[in-house]
Amino acid sequence: MKLHIKNGRLIDPANNIDAQQDLYIAAGKIVGVGSAPADFSANKTIDASGLVVAPGLVDLSVRLREPGYEYKATLESEMQAAMQGGVTSLVCPPDTDPVLDEPGLVEMLKHRAKSLNQAHVYPLGALTVGLKGKELTEMAELTDAGCIGFAQAEEPILDTTVLLRAMQYARTFDYTVWLRPQDPYLGHGGIAHSGAVASRLGLSGVPTMAETIRLQTIFELVRATGARVHLCRISSAPGLELIRAAKKEGLPITCDVGAHHIHMTDVDIGFFDSNARMTPPFRSQRDRDAIRQALLDGTVDAICSDHTPVDDDEKLLPFGEATPGATGLELLLSLALKWADECVAPEQQGLSRALAKITTDAARVAGLPAGQLTIGSVADICLFDPAVRWKVEAKELASQGKHTPFLGYELCGRVKTTIVAGHIAFERA
Repeated sequence: MKLHIKNGRLIDPANNIDAQQDLYIAAGKIVGVGSAPADFSANKTIDASGLVVAPGLVDLSVRLREPGYEYKATLESEMQAAMQGGVTSLVCPPDTDPVLDEPGLVEMLKHRAKSLNQAHVYPLGALTVGLKGKELTEMAELTDAGCIGFAQAEEPILDTTVLLRAMQYARTFDYTVWLRPQDPYLGHGGIAHSGAVASRLGLSGVPTMAETIRLQTIFELVRATGARVHLCRISSAPGLELIRAAKKEGLPITCDVGAHHIHMTDVDIGFFDSNARMTPPFRSQRDRDAIRQALLDGTVDAICSDHTPVDDDEKLLPFGEATPGATGLELLLSLALKWADECVAPEQQGLSRALAKITTDAARVAGLPAGQLTIGSVADICLFDPAVRWKVEAKELASQGKHTPFLGYELCGRVKTTIVAGHIAFERA
């Protein structure tokens, strides 16, 4: 199908474009920006007046819950949520059941996702067999099956020698290791940020040093091996300072933050609201403000949704017993725009900077051919109205996971159309 998207505000951070320009699509690729190629005749024209035409969003952490946790969510429900959120490329962690530690499982997941003809799914393979932190997986075979990197999800590697060997192997073949830095002992059993709020509520704490101690270990291993490491869901001001220094040193590291952590603090736990039970936990206002600043100065490379659908049976419990996690696919765009509106000065092109963190910058981190509107690139496109305000309500979410600390909030930015590889995958009435 040949598409002509006209009268929209085209924002493509990868190519420094922010202007009213038309977009032309044929055979699933972008064939024209601003002007049509010779002999182009559209089968369908989309009038994008009043809308932003942007690259499809790239989300670095989406738990699809398949295989093994279909009672929490199905591939169909979460891919539909991705379409409604404008997410056209997503990275999924390996903590499924069974764990993504064998090529056959990875191939099955990719085949299932491809058959739905919606978002592009890029799995992370398990770094160790069964995520048990003892024996390395066959990384080469998993890469051939479609894995773009290797992770432990939330499971720690207790033996640092195993992590060293994993990073040595990854460096040899130029693989990226994705790690969430938290000391397995200091953070073990904690359910809230160590501070005044946790003390008043009588909740066990996770100190920021659980993050910084693990970061120091990772950086020493990076210095020794030269391995490329992506640090997932950074949550603390001291952790960001360490990352800032490591980047200045030239270490091959990148990092992301969860969209919820840009806005929420430990105070938002309120009176034990289990929707605010997250991993890592919401931290202090100082930490939240440091995350916002680190996004501005480039210390943080990308924003992810950290989409983790949880069912009612595991969420509607006392705070300490509830399963951590929240739905985020359909909120990623709005939460990124909220950050730009609150933190970026008007003269600094806030809309473009927010989109960069969830498109081209995220794609660069993951090494994906996505997040841009370059001629010849795959036509993954998100059309949204930045002025529309919408209320976050469980019944409006396509995800099977209905729990988020933003329930009841009014947010700006609503996806109108999502195009994947040149076909219209979602249109909002």
